[in-house]
Amino acid sequence: MAWNEPGGGKDPWGSNGQGGGPPDLDEALKKIREKFGRFGGGSSGSSPGTTGGGFKLLPIVLVVLVVLWALAGIYQVDEKERAVVLRFGKFHSTVTPGLHWNPPLVDSVTVVRVTEERQYQNDARDLMLTQDENIVDLQLVVQYNIADPKAFVLNVKDPEISLRHATNSALRHVVGSTKLDAVISSGREQVGIEVKDRVQTYLNNYETGINVVKVNIQDAKPPNQVKPAYDDVIKAREDQERVISEAQSYANGIIPEARGLAQRIIEEAAGYKSRVVAEAEGEAARFESLLSEYQQAPEVTRQRLYLDSMQSVMSSSTKVMVGVKDGNNIFYLPLDKAAEAAPGGTGTPSQRLTPAQISTIADEIVNRLRTQSSGTQRKELR
Repeated sequence: MAWNEPGGGKDPWGSNGQGGGPPDLDEALKKIREKFGRFGGGSSGSSPGTTGGGFKLLPIVLVVLVVLWALAGIYQVDEKERAVVLRFGKFHSTVTPGLHWNPPLVDSVTVVRVTEERQYQNDARDLMLTQDENIVDLQLVVQYNIADPKAFVLNVKDPEISLRHATNSALRHVVGSTKLDAVISSGREQVGIEVKDRVQTYLNNYETGINVVKVNIQDAKPPNQVKPAYDDVIKAREDQERVISEAQSYANGIIPEARGLAQRIIEEAAGYKSRVVAEAEGEAARFESLLSEYQQAPEVTRQRLYLDSMQSVMSSSTKVMVGVKDGNNIFYLPLDKAAEAAPGGTGTPSQRLTPAQISTIADEIVNRLRTQSSGTQRKELR
């Protein structure tokens, strides 16, 4: 018997093997609506033609989303920062410090710390060739900040990579035009200044918005393969500087002394000149006065000059030889011995003898002369 005949077989659309017709689509839709109604908070018994409670909450959800979207656009820029605003990918403005709002998904904001001093250090040492064809190993640090946030964000894809390339290029250019001694010791600071100026020129040409503050050459030395030989060179240079310093110190000590001695000799010569000129003028004046006296009394003046001359000669003589006229005997007067015998005698013999001693010596000389003269006369009479 067919399944669709009365009293026939089982209904294939039945759920429990019971007879029946096809499934009810309205009942299936009703069950679906009930499920969505419970999810939206509506009543499960609402009719299919009525609107569920979930559709009533839609405006509230939209308002909440708008508020959240508006709050997401609020941001603050500190004093050390500047913000670059792009609207639909195109530059719009540069924002100064303060509280700001930009519509999310419409504007993109990039905050840049402009006053912060950053550093770039070449961790990997670079071997470079100097002007005198020597190899030097250098390590430096570049201190920089952001001068133009717009250029820093928009003009170059990665400004710090540009800084690294510019630094390497400038360093090789400056080291290649400088000798090894200047790079390693005396001219290291000047090398840093030249590298800074050249790096800044490169960055300005690239319009990176970076301002280079300072370039410090932290370490500069020859390669390890030639370091012992270079250490010997450094030691020799230090010895040279030490010897030069010692020589300079000696010169600083001896030159003023020599100048003082020369000045003293000049002053002594000037004094000697003045003294000799004054003595000569005095002798000339005395001679003129003696000439006038001699013209008036020649014999007396001649005798006086003779006595003065003898006194001048004999006052400094320690031994006196006295000859007798027309005789062969000579008397020897040891004045130096007589002066030494005098108690407490100092000075020349004429100064050390007292008047009494001089008188005694004179009397003895006279007596001996008389005795000698008498003996001579007796010999002649015989």
